[in-house]
Amino acid sequence: MKTRLSNEYKVCLAENIASIRQRMERAGEKGKGQDVTLLCATKTVPADVINYVIREHGITDIGENRVQELLEKYDELELEGVNLHFIGSLQTNKVKYIIDKVCMIHSLDSLRLAREIDRQAKKIGKVMDVLVEVNIGEEENKGGIMPSELETFLDEISAFDSIRVRGLMTIAPNCERNEDYYKYFEKTYQFFIDILPKKIHNIYSPILSMGMSDSFETAIGCGSNLIRLGTVIFGQR
Repeated sequence: MKTRLSNEYKVCLAENIASIRQRMERAGEKGKGQDVTLLCATKTVPADVINYVIREHGITDIGENRVQELLEKYDELELEGVNLHFIGSLQTNKVKYIIDKVCMIHSLDSLRLAREIDRQAKKIGKVMDVLVEVNIGEEENKGGIMPSELETFLDEISAFDSIRVRGLMTIAPNCERNEDYYKYFEKTYQFFIDILPKKIHNIYSPILSMGMSDSFETAIGCGSNLIRLGTVIFGQR
């Protein structure tokens, strides 16, 4: 998973990250007063590129989508002071491979998966931080808990003592215009402030993860405090 970093690409990365941080700051002026974490979504990004943005641009959070790719890169990554997240769909039979490597799983979307995360975390004496994925657009071909089932699901997973719910994550349906994302993000924010604290008490630094390369400014305006950006940083992959 190595590549040769050209000077041209280094300049491109620097410009992209600087631009994103400026856009985050401007979007935050319309937000809800929250601090926002930039998570670099690093699917297909070679380890040396990831290490470069960590070293040179102060990136502290990275997210991998695929278990196999995470495992292939893991030993090459310079992770001191860096949070490695798993942000993709996760099969129960692969939980054991990442449970000791990631700080948080962003895609908890079934009781079966919760049970396996809890089981594997217990084996290594860990309490695994998770985000519950909400299928806010109620799309049949997408993972996540349906909005109508969220309260019940939060009740059910509260029984697992090796899982710590830190918040919610959603991936909105594809929208033609940036402002079209608004209704999905606002609805998720309402769940975040109304339902989540009612069901999960004393959450440490609650996380609302929503917003990607094409929607992060709208998401920040709606209260997101963690955005997952890939293409807008690293280019088309």
